Amino acid sequence: MPDSCPLSDLMLPGTHDTMAFYGWPISQCQNLDTPLSVQLHSGIRLLDIRLAVIKGRLIAYHGAYPQGASFQEILSTIHDFLTSPETMRETIVMSIKQEDFVITPPPIFSQLVHEELINGPGGRDMWFLENRIPRLAEVRGKVVMFSRFGGDGSGWEGGLEGIGIHPTAWPDSAKWGFTWQCKNTLVRTHDWYNIPSFLSIPEKTELATQVLLPPPNEPPFPILSISFFSAASFPLAFPPTIALGFGWPKLGLGIEGVNARAGKWFLDKLSANVAPSDSAESKTADHSPRLRGWALFDFFRQPEDNAVIPLLVECNYIGRDEISRRTDDVHLKY
Repeated sequence: MPDSCPLSDLMLPGTHDTMAFYGWPISQCQNLDTPLSVQLHSGIRLLDIRLAVIKGRLIAYHGAYPQGASFQEILSTIHDFLTSPETMRETIVMSIKQEDFVITPPPIFSQLVHEELINGPGGRDMWFLENRIPRLAEVRGKVVMFSRFGGDGSGWEGGLEGIGIHPTAWPDSAKWGFTWQCKNTLVRTHDWYNIPSFLSIPEKTELATQVLLPPPNEPPFPILSISFFSAASFPLAFPPTIALGFGWPKLGLGIEGVNARAGKWFLDKLSANVAPSDSAESKTADHSPRLRGWALFDFFRQPEDNAVIPLLVECNYIGRDEISRRTDDVHLKY
């Protein structure tokens, strides 16, 4: 991707509750065989990190279940990835959210994030902490903070302007989505997670995919679309059920999960770009809309082995002409 490209003009694959490997079936959202290092090397570039304070340290948490990994271990894995010769030009967006706000005062949580971030692997230099959507040239080899915490930004250099991309609103489980402003970029967000039951899987999938399409009468300012394909509610919509479905849907016995439905949707959109003939003109034809945004999945490697993520990556090349793909060097690796 060209250095001039803003992150809002990319399709970034992400994992919802990136570190939630335990607490099946209520709290587990990722498989044990896909630890953070595997996720990064599989193409995941958007991390959803949920933390709680345990004995004065930040630990990965989801709901009532501790997830074992400390924030420092998470930072160490990311630092190794961003300093490796093969991946040092990549960039990662990290959403951080507090899980223990009922117990730990939010200002204390924010202070601990700041301290562990500054003193952790890579230190301050590993982070992009401005409250705006950057371009790739600014953040290669860095982590872009997406702060779903922080209050008024006390304790951070620059206050709210120095705590990364900071949503101005995040209504709980808004079915029809919501928007907020990040400087000159309009952010469209879909995070309807509290669905009634598995019977809502088709509607959930439709709403999660539609937000990634260009809006009608696309406005003359940047748009970032963020879509959570995850959902969970008790007792008929646990995360594995929603993501993976159950039974044998191909035989009409069971229901297909969000991941398979989303994969088919992306494949259909990408297939629309396959030209009907072998002519040079048809090969360069662009028959489908540009798909851009940040998409987060539970159990991202299922139902087929890492099937959805390559489709998301491929979306970055649809609607992007050859001239805009060129860079000053030979590194075109996503």
